[in-house]
Amino acid sequence: MTETRFDPSQADGRWQRAWDEAACFAADSNSNKPKSYVLEMFPYPSGRIHIGHVRNYTMGDVLARYKKMRGHEVLHPMGWDAFGMPAENAAMEKGVHPGGWTRENIANMKAQLKRLGFALDWTREFATCDPEYYGHEQALFIDMYEAGLVYRKESEVNWDPVDMTVLANEQVIDGKGWRSGAEVEKRKLNQWFLKITDFAEDLLDGLGTLDKWPEKVRLMQENWIGKSQGLEFSFELSNGETLPVYTTRPDTIFGASFVAVAADHPVAQSLDNNSARDFIALCKKGGTTAAELETAEKLGFDTGITARHPFTGAELPVFIANFVLMDYGTGAIMAVPGHDQRDFEFATKYGLPIPRVVAASADEADKPFAGEAESGDGVIVNSDFLDGKSVEDAKREVIARAELGEWGKGTTVWRLRDWGVSRQRYWGTPIPFIHCDTCGVVPVPKKQLPVELPEDVDFKTPGNPLLRHPTWKHVDCPTCGGKAERETDTLDTFTNSSWYFLRFASQPADKPFDRDEVAKWLPVEQYIGGIEHAILHLLYARFWTRALQRMGQVTFAEPFASLFTQGMVTHETYRHQVSVKGKPAFYMWDAPEDVEQREDGLFLKGTEIPVEVGRVEKMSKSKKNVVDPDTIIAQYGADAVRWFMLSDSPPERDLPWSEAGIEGCWRFVQRLWRLATNELPFVPPAGENNVADGVGVNFTDPEDIGLRKLTHRTVSGVAEDIEALHFNKAVAKIYALSNAIDKAKMSYDRQDAVRTLVAIASPMMPHIAEELWSKIGEEGLVAEAAWPEVDPALLVEDEVTIAVQHMGKLRDTLTAPKGASKDDLEALALASEKVQRSIDGAAIRKVIVVPDRLVNIVT
Repeated sequence: MTETRFDPSQADGRWQRAWDEAACFAADSNSNKPKSYVLEMFPYPSGRIHIGHVRNYTMGDVLARYKKMRGHEVLHPMGWDAFGMPAENAAMEKGVHPGGWTRENIANMKAQLKRLGFALDWTREFATCDPEYYGHEQALFIDMYEAGLVYRKESEVNWDPVDMTVLANEQVIDGKGWRSGAEVEKRKLNQWFLKITDFAEDLLDGLGTLDKWPEKVRLMQENWIGKSQGLEFSFELSNGETLPVYTTRPDTIFGASFVAVAADHPVAQSLDNNSARDFIALCKKGGTTAAELETAEKLGFDTGITARHPFTGAELPVFIANFVLMDYGTGAIMAVPGHDQRDFEFATKYGLPIPRVVAASADEADKPFAGEAESGDGVIVNSDFLDGKSVEDAKREVIARAELGEWGKGTTVWRLRDWGVSRQRYWGTPIPFIHCDTCGVVPVPKKQLPVELPEDVDFKTPGNPLLRHPTWKHVDCPTCGGKAERETDTLDTFTNSSWYFLRFASQPADKPFDRDEVAKWLPVEQYIGGIEHAILHLLYARFWTRALQRMGQVTFAEPFASLFTQGMVTHETYRHQVSVKGKPAFYMWDAPEDVEQREDGLFLKGTEIPVEVGRVEKMSKSKKNVVDPDTIIAQYGADAVRWFMLSDSPPERDLPWSEAGIEGCWRFVQRLWRLATNELPFVPPAGENNVADGVGVNFTDPEDIGLRKLTHRTVSGVAEDIEALHFNKAVAKIYALSNAIDKAKMSYDRQDAVRTLVAIASPMMPHIAEELWSKIGEEGLVAEAAWPEVDPALLVEDEVTIAVQHMGKLRDTLTAPKGASKDDLEALALASEKVQRSIDGAAIRKVIVVPDRLVNIVT
């Protein structure tokens, strides 16, 4: 027996250096081995990784190491999604350059990842803020422009007057900028767009091929794309004009009681009175996200115009409404308050009729509404010629009559809108175009790429530094040679992550990637990341790949063959109350390391300030409930941290962080060490069935055979679990094998089980596995060893457990050969002492035998 404890403070670094020196994880595109591309969504370099990140990367790492042991050439890269507003905010708040702040964070986070021993190919590392990377992105953007997939148009945007930038809908909270808190304005700006709508049908159809994606993610994308069939028609207005509308529910047309238009609709803009202008200004301050439109108070302005109903001839009032957006449909709606909740709230507020035109049955045609709209299915009521029809039949009937009367037509619309990629900020990919008064908008010649960001920028003044830079934007037109200006908008950072997986696979200097080399690796075999990226990132990456396919630059449409969305790591939240003289008391969040438990409760360390325990929530910097992995690694080692990430909770569920949990994992690391090192005096060299120190090989001993079978079944079961990403089940099987080894007598089968246990645990706990691999005399690194072979004969279950009942009550369980005859099972059951005591001499009337399962004795 050697050292009694495993010391990760020495072993972890030693084996990480050994892997680097052997270039264990550098992927070879020219290898003849089957290729596996394992990828976790690359991180934003915010400064530090926390335990939540560790779970994501540990899962991918286990799969990558396992695939390598199974003889695959594995691509498992890492890089940095490095552009974005946080770096620019840091520049404004701390007086630093975004580039310096970002690269310092990258260095810190890379060191943290290395301490965890991840099997990453660091030779392929890049950051999206590298001019080499974004220069290739600029070239792809120009390719898309030349293919007709990029255009520029004037569009209404959310404008933050303090940060002086465009905000996405999701960055507008309660009508205010998410960072500045300023009232957001609506402005018309010339913006760059990508034609994602050209691929709407294909993106929707493609979801049907992604059978290795979570159903909830596919449904979220389907809803975001939002294909709907409906009726397009025009109301005749009382002012002599017509008003085009689109409805997905033409079956409810008899329930229309008003018409509503967006604040920037031509009908609204044509009103020449101050009240209308004031209301329009109020609408422009409102939020624009779907969630905000659902929850905001519904406000309207009666235009005084009416719209004639196409069937009844009734005159419906036309309102400007704050919940109607110009970007959706035609910017005008046929409002049916009985069967749409927003319309219901609006009609209730302004005392408008709320007719029922859909009911569960014809008998409920006059049933009143219970305080909300009813959007469900049923039969049509109170609708003239539609009465009694199903919803779908009524839709078809209305569309048919509209087309026959030539006042409307059936059509398909999409919720999906073209992707606006313009951002008025510095820290992003410069859009590679030049504005010339003579030639118009022209692309930068590719030989002049990358268009690099200037280093000498000033963040003291809000707004885009590129716009006010004294020299950077001033250039000669590449077409006519005259004076011109660069585009000062930068690209949405989602563009950076829409093709990075291609650059990981192929990194030529003269182009973004090599088509043939990419085809060797893509699609990504296993993509792992958070559910928060289920819509935008994944949808944009799918679009970008399709665009490249259309241009002949890649051979496939779907970038990610299999997707896994891991659960979050959660932690208790802590807060204490702060009182400031003259102001209301408020709470401040506390980090776990700043809180200490005393006999009389929780307190801030070194103070008498009491701390309240809040809800268990996803780890986030805003609530300070993050756990720094460096502290935990220093105390327990990388393997205990990795093991905790894989234990207990199914990987798709949230994992609560606990000190008790990591302590338990540390104890198992030490237990594995003792199991293996206790064998050292007896372990024969690999492949030799020799006899040493009285320990021999007995292929007929039932105990040895049982352990041998369990070992092979564990190897097979752990392999299946890792491939299915059921890591917690693999952990359970490893626990079971270690328990069996602990109880087994010294034998060759026990020694072989120990060797096997070390090998199959190595993807999860690679550092202790390497240490033990060397100590038991194996050659080379376990990181480069083959996965243990399985004897199929040992996987066959040749014994079964038989339940023995007397009068339907369980009296004993017996082990019998699988496939034993009914007579043999009956005899075995009647020989049981427990059964004989239960029968107690009574006459046996009948014995019921279910082969391989049960014997029931009836007296």
